[in-house]
Amino acid sequence: MPKNGYCSLKIWAHTYPLTKRASLVVNFILFLQTKLQKVGGEVSWLLLRAPRLNRIAEATVVEIISKIPESQRKKVSEITLDMAGSMAMIAKRCFPRAIRVTDRFHVQKLATEALQEMRIKLRWEALDQENDAIEQAKATQTEYIPEVLPNGDTIKQLLARSRYALYKKVSTWTENQKERARLVFERFPDLKKAYDLAQELSNIFNNTEQKLYGLTRLAKWHEKVRQSGFKSFNTVARSIENHYQTILNYFDNRSTNASAESFNAKIKAFRSQFRGVRNVEFFLYRLTQLYA
Repeated sequence: MPKNGYCSLKIWAHTYPLTKRASLVVNFILFLQTKLQKVGGEVSWLLLRAPRLNRIAEATVVEIISKIPESQRKKVSEITLDMAGSMAMIAKRCFPRAIRVTDRFHVQKLATEALQEMRIKLRWEALDQENDAIEQAKATQTEYIPEVLPNGDTIKQLLARSRYALYKKVSTWTENQKERARLVFERFPDLKKAYDLAQELSNIFNNTEQKLYGLTRLAKWHEKVRQSGFKSFNTVARSIENHYQTILNYFDNRSTNASAESFNAKIKAFRSQFRGVRNVEFFLYRLTQLYA
C-alpha cells in the first residue's frame, strides 16, 4: 500500500444507466476509503481513470462524485490523469484543491505511437514497391526475386518484425533485435531519428528531478522535433505544449497512474474470467472482498 494511501476511481458506462453504475462505484470507493482509514492510511491521492465522456455524462459523473462529502474531497491533494478534457473538467470541479498531474506514461505513449506510425507508413511503402516489382516481372515474363537481408528478412518483414524492438530500450534488446534494429536503422535513417526522439523523451522523465530542469529539457526536445520535420512527432509536441503545466507537475512528487492502471488491469482480468458482468452490484461486492 502506498505511504499516503490512494483510491482508484473507475467510472463504467456500458450497459446500465451511467447514474446507477456511477453510484455503485462511488459506494465502492467509499468502502475502499474506509478500509484505508482503518489501517491508518491518509487518503491524499486520488487516481482517476474513466472512458471518454460526453457533456451529459460529464455532468452526471460530477453530480455523483459530489455525493462524497466535500470535506473528504478537499483532502485530495493530487490527481493524476490523462490529457482528456473530460477528466480535467471533472477533476477541477470535484477536487478544486488538488494539483492535476498529467500521467507521464500517457505522454510517452504518444511518442511511441508516433514512432510506430512512421514504421507502419514505411512498411506500406515497401509493400507498394514489392507489388510494383511483381507486376513489372509479370509484364516482362521474368521471375521476381525479393531482396533478402543478412538476417533472412525481406524489407517488408524487417519493418513488420522490428515493431517490438522499437518499443524497448537498447539495453533490453535481444541479439536478434539488435541485428534487426541495425538493419532497419541503416535502411531507414529517419526511423533511427524518431526512435532517438522517443527514447529521449522517456529519459527526460526518468532522469530529471526538478521541475525547472524538466521545463528546459522539454523545450529542447520540442525544438529537436521541430527541426526533424516529422509530422507525427509535431502532433506529440503540440499536445505536450498544450498540457505542459500539468506535465511539469509530475516532477514535484513523480506521481503516476500506475496504481490505477494496475488495479484496472486486475478488474479486467477478473471480469474476463466470467465473460462479462450481468449483476453489477454483486460484481462490485466481490471486488471489495478480493481487493479492498
